[in-house]
Amino acid sequence: MKKDIILKAENISKQYRLGQVGTGTLSHDLNRWWHEIRGKENPYLKIGDVNDRSAKGTSEYVWALQDINFEVERGDVLGIIGKNGAGKSTLLKILSKVTAPTTGSIKSRGRIASLLEVGTGFHAEMTGRENIFLNGAILGMTKKEIASKLDEIIDFSGCERYIDTPVKRYSSGMTVRLAFAVAAFLEPEILIIDEVLAVGDADFQKKAIGKMGDISKSEGRTILFVSHQLGAVATLCNKGMLLDKGGIVDYGSSSEIIEKYLIPSNDDLILNSYQPSAKSFENKEIFFTKAETINEKDQNTDFFGFNESIKVKLTITIKADIKDVILGIGIQDKFNVRVCTFINYLTDIIIDNSKDSFIVEVTLPKEVIAPNHYSFILALYQYNGKIYDIIENVCNIKIHDTGTIFSKFEGLDYGNIIVDSKWKIT
Repeated sequence: MKKDIILKAENISKQYRLGQVGTGTLSHDLNRWWHEIRGKENPYLKIGDVNDRSAKGTSEYVWALQDINFEVERGDVLGIIGKNGAGKSTLLKILSKVTAPTTGSIKSRGRIASLLEVGTGFHAEMTGRENIFLNGAILGMTKKEIASKLDEIIDFSGCERYIDTPVKRYSSGMTVRLAFAVAAFLEPEILIIDEVLAVGDADFQKKAIGKMGDISKSEGRTILFVSHQLGAVATLCNKGMLLDKGGIVDYGSSSEIIEKYLIPSNDDLILNSYQPSAKSFENKEIFFTKAETINEKDQNTDFFGFNESIKVKLTITIKADIKDVILGIGIQDKFNVRVCTFINYLTDIIIDNSKDSFIVEVTLPKEVIAPNHYSFILALYQYNGKIYDIIENVCNIKIHDTGTIFSKFEGLDYGNIIVDSKWKIT
């Protein structure tokens, strides 16, 4: 079956000169012109650093994007994710034709509407109503077509009271609400949306994400969506693209791309282990000598997806003939409030004291602990209240929203536990 390609990027690259407005100095422009009239390549395309904010470059030129190639089929919802500075917003500006690529070309079929930075495409001196007609005209719509959608746009935006007020008097939230409504309801074939939706409140984000789902599924239009809200990407998008340092790392299903983004490569792995100082062991009969958190790929890390189990690996040392030891593992939220506790009776393990130390591995269930920041409290104690060893606030972890049942409702407080319960409604 032949693919219905609605958008295609071919060899897209974007170069900027640091510290300057424009393409560079007069000498650079003359050099470009001299190469051009002789039929030679722009000499400044051969230089420039990769867009890595953490490294100090040697060139005054930097590649915000380099050699970007991809295709988008009609009806796809493509989630574009990556760290800050990966090139996401630059790519959307090129696709929206706000800025031109240094090299490469964009081929598209149909009208493109974009929602990038707050106020982009609006004339500050014109009213909200006038800006709706202006944006529609830019998309190639007739006045009659725009008028037929006017009431829906105004109602969705929630700006009816201010619709005849110049947009320069709008708050950033009002501007975003009206801009999104215009972009969504004027029926472009391709809708491009940047992280700008984060400016809106939780209710509007919920409405906006719901509307994007409607126009992609029921109306068959194509959406390109940049967001750091991975739950929204998992819920809304069927395709995903991961950018890093101006290049495409991977392109595929949204679930695969989110997993690749969340789980670091071996080179980028952030180790997450705790080892107490030797001084803290003094006069203790049994104590912790190491604590680690391990993902499903057996990697030591502090990053976990909501749909991924977490293994806590503990090394425990014994210095005396003791029995009746209980191991308690508590999970604390970012406010140091206890979320839950896991307990095991260790008598059978240490009854003969044949080992100076042993390892305990506890696997916590997936899709239970809500996406958020957490730390652990570890304790060895007896039922009578005697504490052998206790350490708090160790092995901080971050659980990312890779698709909870609440993903579509961005901005909601998950609490700390999401329970898979059985419902009966009569």
